Amino acid sequence: MAIRPNTFEILARARNDLRVGIPIVIENTIIASAENIDQNKLKKLQEINSLSIAITGWRAKTLKLAPYDQDLVRIDVPQNINAKWVKAIADPSMDLVTPMKGPLKALRDSNAVIARGAIKLAKEAQLLPSVILVNIDDGKTYSDQHNLTFLSHKNLKIGLSKSTPLKPVVSAKLPIYASRNTKMTVFRPSDGGEEHYAIEVGRPSRNSPVLTRLHSTCFTGDVLGSLKCDCGPQLNGALEQISAYGAGLLIYLNQEGRGIGLTNKIRAYSLQDQGFDTVDANHRLGFEDDERDFKIGAEILTSLGFSKIKLLTNNPQKVGMLEENGIVVTERLPLKVGRTADNTDYLHTKVKRSGHLIE
Repeated sequence: MAIRPNTFEILARARNDLRVGIPIVIENTIIASAENIDQNKLKKLQEINSLSIAITGWRAKTLKLAPYDQDLVRIDVPQNINAKWVKAIADPSMDLVTPMKGPLKALRDSNAVIARGAIKLAKEAQLLPSVILVNIDDGKTYSDQHNLTFLSHKNLKIGLSKSTPLKPVVSAKLPIYASRNTKMTVFRPSDGGEEHYAIEVGRPSRNSPVLTRLHSTCFTGDVLGSLKCDCGPQLNGALEQISAYGAGLLIYLNQEGRGIGLTNKIRAYSLQDQGFDTVDANHRLGFEDDERDFKIGAEILTSLGFSKIKLLTNNPQKVGMLEENGIVVTERLPLKVGRTADNTDYLHTKVKRSGHLIE
C-alpha cells in the first residue's frame, strides 16, 4: 500500500515547488509564482490557455486598481507580454523602472477562492504575493501527466483555515550570557516548516504567571546589530530582565520581517530608501502591515504547560492574539530599549500606524 502524504505535507510540497519555480495545480487551475517565472515557462503556459495574474488588494492599490473581491484582484495578461512584464506587476522595486504597465484590465468572472489560496501559499513560501493562473479542463489528470503537485478544494480549505501542528523535538541545557541556568527546546511543525525555539531561564512555575517575551526573528538586528530597528536590544533586554526576575521564558519565532521573510524584508528596506515608511513599504510589496501568526507562541506556551503569563512587549496586539488563543496575560510590561538616530522614524511609525506603546 502506498504511503500517501497528508494535507499538510501536500501543502508543504506545493510551497516548495512555487519557491523553486515549478507550477502547481489547484483543482482546474495551474498556478505559478509571478516572481520567479522565466520566459520559457511563461511561453509554455501561454500555449495552454489565456493567463491572469492575481495580486493582493494592497499591490492593486499601488497599481491604481480597485480590488474586486476586497483583498485581491485578477489582472488579464495580454498574449504578447514577456516575463519581465509579469515580474514588474509583482515587484514594486521595478515601479520606477517601468512606471507604465497598463492599461490593466481587472477580471471579475470567477471564484476568488483559488486565487486567494494561491496567494497565501506564495506568502508562506516567502515569495511576493503574486501568482499566475491558467484555467484547464482536468487539473488532476494534467498534474499526473506533468508530475505537478495537485491540491484539491479540501486541501486548500484546510490550508487556509488551520495551522500546522507543532511538536517539541529536543531540549538541552544552554548557558548564555544572561543566565547559565537556561534550557532550550526546539519546536518543529509537522510539515517540516520553520522551527521555533523556547528559551527557559531558571525554573519558571507552571502555577503562576511566567515572565515571557515573544520575539520574532530579526537577522539584521539580532545578529548584525542593525541600527534600523530595535530588535537586537529588545532580545538582549528581554533576556536580561527575565534573568534578573529569576525565571521566565523567551519564545523565539522564526517569522522574519513581520512574517514576510528576509528577502522581502530587504525589499521593504529598499522601498524605505525611496522614502516609504515600514507599513507603506509592506503594502507596496502586497503584504499586510504584519503577517506574523502569534498563535504559534500560544501553542508553544500551552505545550510547555504555561497558561498565564506576564508579557514583555510594546505591542498590545500580541496581548489580544495570545488571549484569543487561550493564554491569560495578567500584565503587559514595556520593553523600551534600542532607540537610535537611525531608527527614530521606524519607531515613530510603530507608534502611529501599528499602535505600539513606546512614546
